Amino acid sequence: MTCAACVSRVERALRKVPGVASADVNFATETASVRFGETLAPGADARAALLEAVARAGYEAHVQAADAPLADETSTCWSVWGHVTLGLLASVPLVLPMLWGDHHFWPAWLQFALATPVQFILGARFYKAGWAALKDRSGNMDQLVAVGTTAAWGLSCWVWWSHTGVAARGHDHGAMPDLYFESSAVVITLVLLGKALEARAKRQTTAAIRALQALRPDTVLRRGPQGEVFVPLAQVVVGDMLVVRPGERVPSDGVVTEGSSHVDESMLTGEPLPIARTSGERLTGGSINGEGRLLMRVSAVGGQTVLSGIIRSVVEAQAGKAPIQRVVDRVSAVFVPAVLLLALATGLGWWLWGLGIEASLVRAVAVLVIACPCALGLATPAALMAGTGAAARQGILIKDPEALETAHRIAVVAFDKTGTLTVGQPRLTHWQVIGGADLSSSQVLQVAAAMQSGSEHPLARAVVAACEQGTVGVDATEVQAVPGQGLQAVVSGGALADWSGRQWRLGSTRWMESLVPLRDRPADLMSKAAELAATGASVSWLMHGQAQAWQVLALLGFGDELKPQAAEAVAQLHALGIETVMISGDNRGAAETVGRALGIGQVLAEVLPADKAAQVRALKVDSEGRARVVAMVGDGINDAPALAAADVGMAMANPHGATDVALHAAGVTLMRGDPGLVPAAVDISRRTSAKIRQNLFWAFGYNVIGIPLAMAGGLSPMLAGAAMAFSSVSVVGNALWLSRWRAERSRPGAVQSH
Repeated sequence: MTCAACVSRVERALRKVPGVASADVNFATETASVRFGETLAPGADARAALLEAVARAGYEAHVQAADAPLADETSTCWSVWGHVTLGLLASVPLVLPMLWGDHHFWPAWLQFALATPVQFILGARFYKAGWAALKDRSGNMDQLVAVGTTAAWGLSCWVWWSHTGVAARGHDHGAMPDLYFESSAVVITLVLLGKALEARAKRQTTAAIRALQALRPDTVLRRGPQGEVFVPLAQVVVGDMLVVRPGERVPSDGVVTEGSSHVDESMLTGEPLPIARTSGERLTGGSINGEGRLLMRVSAVGGQTVLSGIIRSVVEAQAGKAPIQRVVDRVSAVFVPAVLLLALATGLGWWLWGLGIEASLVRAVAVLVIACPCALGLATPAALMAGTGAAARQGILIKDPEALETAHRIAVVAFDKTGTLTVGQPRLTHWQVIGGADLSSSQVLQVAAAMQSGSEHPLARAVVAACEQGTVGVDATEVQAVPGQGLQAVVSGGALADWSGRQWRLGSTRWMESLVPLRDRPADLMSKAAELAATGASVSWLMHGQAQAWQVLALLGFGDELKPQAAEAVAQLHALGIETVMISGDNRGAAETVGRALGIGQVLAEVLPADKAAQVRALKVDSEGRARVVAMVGDGINDAPALAAADVGMAMANPHGATDVALHAAGVTLMRGDPGLVPAAVDISRRTSAKIRQNLFWAFGYNVIGIPLAMAGGLSPMLAGAAMAFSSVSVVGNALWLSRWRAERSRPGAVQSH
């Protein structure tokens, strides 16, 4: 495709195929995304019908799998640059005499010999595509170039032939009048040069996809009956055992079955620090193994891996179409016919004014050339490609171009609490021993950890994780779980000699109250328990005794810790002028405690999952009844209804949930559990939207200024061609500045830096 008008033409052709519900064509990526209705399944017959429709429209197409590697464009680029080189070799000699001020330095026959191959061999593509568009009763850039350059070439031939005929009859022996062969040759060469530069620049915008695709190793070391053997990655199936040596890339998704190491997942999640992985923990294909040798069992291959899902989402986002681009496409559909009419009016107007047929035709040619709408078609998709690629490198996966365009208008961000602003797993945040106890707080913690060392309960794991000394020297025997109450055991060893033979119980407040009379409950611990409960913390009691005589020894409080980046993220959003809200199903005490700690403006607590969507919809209207754009940030699984109800849904992946599920939950996926990615996503959206507006300003600006200038005779066809080529390259180059974007998480209010 050569311009924005081609987009509308191909889309019309695809939509005429029976069963096609919609078709979106992207000029920058030269891809089409087709959605099928109910009458035609997307099978082989449907694909053949689509390819035939594209061929009838005058183009060529092939079916490409979503996770297929990007085609190697080296040969294509060489053929394009080869044509440019040949065009320059023919055009430069034609231009040099003009720079010397001598239009007649070369004889007419030499000018004809240099310009004609450029016009009809290198420029054949414009005739072919222009004729196909004409048969389809539509217009495109090729028609403008073909008509304009042919007019310049034909006018030159007519002047040369006329002068030669007059001179042969002996009526005129004067100098050869001006010829315009250099205009036709230079315009075609400049258009080809512009297309070559566009292709080179567009290749840079797909760097993120190529970098992700390069994360797949070609061969893997598989362990089987024959030992450890290298096999191609394509032969790996789910359940295979693969060996990942230190420094190698993890070939596919799987679970560690043997060994431990640190794994670098920065290319997938943007997380700069390696993550510890040991037996039973997941591995993501494409990450880099650190210092240890790992044995893993494959859980997903091919298009089912997380890496393939990321690549597929980025490709779909870059090939998608933002709402503003649809407006541009509608403008482009009538742009070419309007330019043809303007060029005709220019030529006729100047001729009727008495300027002369040659000069009038030259000005009409300049109008045709300056108006080529290449930049118009590239303005939006080039910025979207660069913006989504830069975001993907930082762990922000934007699946929907509409979400990217909408995010810059976000006025309210609603957060889920658990797993989004908090770690999502309980931590032992407080423990306190009664006054006068013979055991220290650390020894009490050892007792609790020994009792729960064999339990998989989240609170038990929190106690074990908090015991820095471990349980060495302290043994728990006769451990028994009491359903709904807690644990009981006999603990001995270490500093517990005086406590040997006694039973210990660790459990809920209800269990403690059933065992310890009110008069024997320590007032200081009861007061602290009430304080913890008011903040939403869970409380457990450690008791010891014999027979029916039980005594409270210590209090343990559990809470969900805030993520380290949460407060900074909220501050960054406030600095961007965005209101923050937290929607949580937890009790009001716990929710308000988190809200106060983070500085969140509004806290909605005790909201059922089914009601979160209604709360999000209510936030879309402010207190004065005005509509506003709302984003919802959740874990992508339990918050799916709320994510769908928001104008922009942001699904946050976390190490305890399924990343591949989060990938399908919203228009934006944050590939690591960092709330700081929320303001970063808003920032890249704002910057991308700004680039789109800048590009459209440049694209329309060139035409608004250039067309009247050409109609007034202020531009030669050659200068018009140069300006047209430069406009396309400047639009793509401006978009590429987005590739320098980095998410900044160092200080509140500073969202990005270069």
